[in-house]
Amino acid sequence: ERREAPLGEREEAALAHPRAFVDVVLDNIPSEGYLSFDGDTIVSPASGEAALRGVGALTAAVDAVVAGEAKNAFCAVRPPGHHAEQTRAMGFCLFNNVAVAAHHARNAHDMRRVAVVDFDVHHGNGTQAIFWDEPDLFFGSTHQMPLYPGTGARDEQGGHGNIFNAPLDPGTGSGSFRRAMEERILPNLQAFGPELIIISAGFDAHQDDPLANLNLVEEDFAWATGEIMAVADEVAGGRVVSALEGGYDHDALARSVAAHVKTLMG
Repeated sequence: ERREAPLGEREEAALAHPRAFVDVVLDNIPSEGYLSFDGDTIVSPASGEAALRGVGALTAAVDAVVAGEAKNAFCAVRPPGHHAEQTRAMGFCLFNNVAVAAHHARNAHDMRRVAVVDFDVHHGNGTQAIFWDEPDLFFGSTHQMPLYPGTGARDEQGGHGNIFNAPLDPGTGSGSFRRAMEERILPNLQAFGPELIIISAGFDAHQDDPLANLNLVEEDFAWATGEIMAVADEVAGGRVVSALEGGYDHDALARSVAAHVKTLMG
């Protein structure tokens, strides 16, 4: 089933960011041409609507999954969100979609514990920063290191031991990625016991992607998706919401998303 992403509200984006920051971003979207928030994060006239539809997609997906309309959902949104910090747009990201979704689940549906698992090749610094002092929010990430944005060391554990990073060396592949998931991310995710699992589904760890070199293939993303779903089945009633993050080789991205969604549908 496919649904059009609704247009989110500024108040929804403000679940993860100060309202003043949300207003600054949206009020500075140009009516023509381009504007740069940083060297990577450039907006054009339709960027504000795209960002709000990303927010709207995630909150609507949470609502649908919590209501039992679907066991899980994938949000095919751009711009991505996991680099957006509380008061900083960066790394192609304007608003942190998964952080908005986590706070929406808690505020609108009285969920106490929500987890985000991020397998984008870049560390989700924004999600980590927003979750840092939140004991009932879990963030687990596999990512290449060293690489942009420079965060994500294993000893970055959050204010309440709620952050679990598994940095991977450049050039490593499937084996290292799967071991990191099995030894670092999945056991801690299960022990945390979330009521909802949100996936920051970036596919730029693919071997064909130009921005990094972790050498993963579609089967690795399908495997990781299935393992996260297995934990969700045990502790979260199967509830999973996934959001697209990175992925910059269009063919590899399409194949990887297809493998991810097929696993979710299974």
